[in-house]
Amino acid sequence: QMQLVESGGGLVQPGGSLRLSCTASGNTFRYYAMGWYRQVPGSQRDLVAAITAGDTTDYVDSVEGRFTISRDNARNTVYLQMNSLKPEDTAVFYCNIATGRIGSTWYPGTLGSWGQGTQVTVSS
Repeated sequence: QMQLVESGGGLVQPGGSLRLSCTASGNTFRYYAMGWYRQVPGSQRDLVAAITAGDTTDYVDSVEGRFTISRDNARNTVYLQMNSLKPEDTAVFYCNIATGRIGSTWYPGTLGSWGQGTQVTVSS
């Protein structure tokens, strides 16, 4: 089972940018659709961006046009470039196998172990 380590979060002003990284262990990363999940206190962890093994990307409406998910299979790493950040983006971000629905697309993966996540705080 892949072990996942997220990094890149921090405190940023509204309108700013951050790039999150998530590195996976093992040699199966390239075969999975991967996703970034967002969790605010008291709420469930929601899939907000996904990238398939074939590099097709998908986003929830609230981040479409501002966030970009990408992957580097040689590095076992998935990225989330976040631009034009808003205070409502404040959350802990996690990566994992893409599981769940974005719009009309269903990602049927099975979640692996969660990493520790990375905190993103958007505030002036």
